[in-house]
Amino acid sequence: MSAADTTKAAGAEIPVQTATKVTDRGSSSPDGTPRGPVQGAAKRTFKKGALLPYLLILPAIVAIAVIYAYPLVKTVMLSFQDLGRRELWSGDDPPWVGFEQFTNILGDSEFWYVTGRTVLFMAVCVLLTMAIGLMIALLMQRLTTWVRLTLTVALIAAWSMPLMVAASIFRWLADSDYGLINTLIAKVAGEDFLGHNWFLNPWQGFAVITALVVWGAIPFVSITLYAALTQVPAELEEAAQLDGANAFGVYRYVTWPVIKPVFIMVGTLSVIWDFNVFGQIWLLRGNKPEPEYETLGLYSYSKAFESTSFSQGSAIALITVLLLSGVAVYYVRQLIKTGEVE
Repeated sequence: MSAADTTKAAGAEIPVQTATKVTDRGSSSPDGTPRGPVQGAAKRTFKKGALLPYLLILPAIVAIAVIYAYPLVKTVMLSFQDLGRRELWSGDDPPWVGFEQFTNILGDSEFWYVTGRTVLFMAVCVLLTMAIGLMIALLMQRLTTWVRLTLTVALIAAWSMPLMVAASIFRWLADSDYGLINTLIAKVAGEDFLGHNWFLNPWQGFAVITALVVWGAIPFVSITLYAALTQVPAELEEAAQLDGANAFGVYRYVTWPVIKPVFIMVGTLSVIWDFNVFGQIWLLRGNKPEPEYETLGLYSYSKAFESTSFSQGSAIALITVLLLSGVAVYYVRQLIKTGEVE
């Protein structure tokens, strides 16, 4: 046998041995074709790895269920019961009353008056916050680097200030005897304005409360909108200016379409936050807000703890959640749309 024949014979044997090993050790696919051990191992590894993301978020899901889901379920159950002081101290199960709590609340004119006050207060706070925040964001675009950094640090410092400290500052500013606001106005309106109590009139009192709420919300809005403005292509603005568009036209047709999704999301969050304002009013009124300063959050607290009607307070809280559910759904839809655009 020649060397060439030996080579051919050896070449013919190698594929047969390899195919035998693959067929014996591998597994078959649904269509009957042999599959090697490497592919089977890859499939088993993929199945194990697919569970890893769910295992990683499992602690967060459990924490959310304990912190949010359980209180929500308990609130829903309590709103259909009649839990008073006697049941609270005796430990007896409160009786089930069905929709009686909701019927009493919705039939009470005071509830609708408080709801209207809450909506009006929220609308004013959101409009002022978004308008001032947008103007500050536009201003930050035109500032030099070090001035913009200084302003950003100041905004973050104001945003991180504890609510109790901020409320104490605003109480001092509006103080009837030593307040800075009265002192400055007295220089123009005369000394008779000294000693003016801003909280005797609810409209003036809510003006101070609104100032505190807006002041605390502006940093988040400004910084977020400025981040959105940085994503506007500069070449598009220059092209619009070359085409003869003025500053308002550039903003309307170039800038606004880019920042609109972020603006809507921030505005929706502001609606949710300002609708649930509690601490600002509570602290500015010395932990004893008058009935004319009650919003839905304070009204629920008053019914639950001052009138010891815990079920009514839970029912009011549940109605508040239902009122905000539409806003929450709209917010989620905007998040989904933004993700689709990106």
